[in-house]
Amino acid sequence: MLKTFAKGGVHPAECKYSEDSAIVNLPLPKTVNIPIAQHIGAPSKAIVAKGDKVKVGDKIAESTGFVSANIHSSVSGTVAKIDDILDSTGYKRPCIVIDVEGDDWNETIDRSTELKKEISLTDKEIIAKINASGIVGLGGATFPSHVKLSIPDGKKINVLIINGVECEPYLTSDHRLMLEKAEEMLVGIQILMKALSVNRAMIGIENNKPDAIAHLTALVKNYPGIEVHPLKVQYPQGGEKQLIKALINREVPSGGLPLDVGAVVHNVGTAFAVYEAVQKNKPLFERVVTVTGQLISKPSNFMVRIGTPVSQLIEAAGGLPEDTGKVINGGPMMGKAVNSIEVPVTKGTSGILIMSKDAAKRKKESTCIRCAKCVSVCPQGLEPYLLIKQTQLEKNDKLEQSGVMDCIECGSCSYTCPAGLPLLDYIRLGKSRVSRIIRSRKQ
Repeated sequence: MLKTFAKGGVHPAECKYSEDSAIVNLPLPKTVNIPIAQHIGAPSKAIVAKGDKVKVGDKIAESTGFVSANIHSSVSGTVAKIDDILDSTGYKRPCIVIDVEGDDWNETIDRSTELKKEISLTDKEIIAKINASGIVGLGGATFPSHVKLSIPDGKKINVLIINGVECEPYLTSDHRLMLEKAEEMLVGIQILMKALSVNRAMIGIENNKPDAIAHLTALVKNYPGIEVHPLKVQYPQGGEKQLIKALINREVPSGGLPLDVGAVVHNVGTAFAVYEAVQKNKPLFERVVTVTGQLISKPSNFMVRIGTPVSQLIEAAGGLPEDTGKVINGGPMMGKAVNSIEVPVTKGTSGILIMSKDAAKRKKESTCIRCAKCVSVCPQGLEPYLLIKQTQLEKNDKLEQSGVMDCIECGSCSYTCPAGLPLLDYIRLGKSRVSRIIRSRKQ
């Protein structure tokens, strides 16, 4: 019997239209807008100015704290300006605007395709390299990777978990990466194991990717300590806490972190980026992005430079359909609609989903009758109907007591609600309020 997590979960239609589309390098844009805040934590600080010449891989913004990340140029050219530009959040945020002039890379980057398996750096040197290269979690959370690898005194990690689940409908960027860059990813996993001083790594992959499971299972025979584990298809199995429960049957406590149960979780895309950073001296300035939707003529997976406008990806996938109702940054469950297709791709952009006008319509809302369907599907064991009411009434103390900060924002509650209530929207609002209160206590 296939493993899975115990509480809740839903089964949305998979719609993996782009799963057979090989990764293609997207042509360079004329201009990139590179945000200086595209990770969880403190925004970076620009270290270039208007008129500066930069090459691909040059550092253009540096981290301003422990939980922060460096930013590197994804193109070569001239810095046109540093300005507030609309991004996928719907707000204008500081961006470094670079006019593209050719494709000259920093000379220290190894551009060869030869697989480099020997790991020469020490654990501390690996963490420093990952920090310098601006690596963040590429599963969507964008948490700086060096922070996850810096284990506090008194904590002991005994297993590295690699997230190859990609349970979000439509998205296939991780799936293609596992098929096309498997060996580089496996070396990246070995690097992460060395950084954490662990001798066991578990790759969790849902059973709807049999080709990736078979491919990696054959390869891991040459990589001691790395195991491949097929998992039952169940959303949101890609959540850290759900994946830990499924693979090692440990439950992360409320308010806790994976390291509290001896685990660290990284995405397959992050493992590949770690390989490129440590073995090839290549900072994180590009990533794989899925462009898909029922109406898209060419569902695709592109290797995209950070800062590229979303419009260019859509054009390369066949153009924006006439019946488009929404453009989503991410997948349909956890993604967010963008109000302009000129917003830039960032480190956290895993997919661009085009939804038809009919599919984008929200259900007509009706009165909640306390049917408890939202409770039964919540993977965190929360009561979404109660959280929404406490948010509406601004009962912030009760919201915190009810565990709103444990919500992983998977959207299972909204998906299953027969009343069509925007449960996740309200819970996100409640979380933001409680989060501000918690931060104010620490000041």
